[in-house]
Amino acid sequence: MKDSLYIVMPAYNEAANIEEVINQWHPVCERINAEGNVAKLVIANDGSKDDTFQIMQQLQGKYPFFVPIDKPNSGHGATVLYLYRYAIAEGATFVFQTDSDGQTLPEEFWQMWEHRHEFDFQIGTRGGRQDGASRVFVTKTLRLVVWLMFHVWVKDANTPFRLMNAKRLQEIMKNVPDDFFLANVAVSAIAVKKNEKIAWYPITFRPRQGGVNSINMKRIFKIGVKALGDFRRINRNLR
Repeated sequence: MKDSLYIVMPAYNEAANIEEVINQWHPVCERINAEGNVAKLVIANDGSKDDTFQIMQQLQGKYPFFVPIDKPNSGHGATVLYLYRYAIAEGATFVFQTDSDGQTLPEEFWQMWEHRHEFDFQIGTRGGRQDGASRVFVTKTLRLVVWLMFHVWVKDANTPFRLMNAKRLQEIMKNVPDDFFLANVAVSAIAVKKNEKIAWYPITFRPRQGGVNSINMKRIFKIGVKALGDFRRINRNLR
C-alpha cells in the first residue's frame, strides 16, 4: 500500500521567502513520488497583504506537486488546523507541517520519514534556535504552561517541524478548537498525555530568511491569555 504524504505550510506575508521555500521543499515530494509513494506540498496563503499568493500561483506550473491555496486571514493556528483537515480529507496517510519562512531544513525531514511506521508523532526540538531571546523565552514559558494545564512535560510543544500519522492526528484534533492559535501546542500536549508513540529529534532552527515576523510580545501575551481558557476547555474534553 502506498503512503500519501502532505507537506503543509501556512503563509502570511511571505513574499520574500515563498519562492525559495518552495524550491527547497518540492524536491522532497519529487523524491517520495519517484520512490512509488505519493507526496504533495500544500501552502495556504492566510490572507496575506503582500504578493505571496500571486507568487505561489506563478510557481504552480513550475512545480507539479505544489498546491497553492488562498483563504481569508484566520491566524497561524487556525490555518494549520485548516491544512490538517484538508490533508486528511484528501486521503493523506502522513502529514508533515513546517512554516514558510525558511527557518527549517528539508534534509532533516528524512530522519522522520525513515521511521514513519514506528511512531505516530515525530516532532523536532529547537535546542540552539537562532530566532531571538524573546522566542526562546516563549518556548520555555509554554513548556511550563503545558505542565500546569495538562500535567505532562513536553520538550518543545510548538515546533513547526513535525511528521504525524494522519489517523492519529485526526483523532487528537477532535479535542482542539477550530480557531485555536496554538494548534501545535495542543496537538503535542494531547499526544503526550494520551501516550501516543512519539519520537523527538533535535533540529536546526535558523533566523527568518526574509520578511518581518508578524508576532510581537504584546500579541504573544494576548494569545497566551486566550490560550489558558482554551487549554482548560481541552482538559475538560479529555476528562
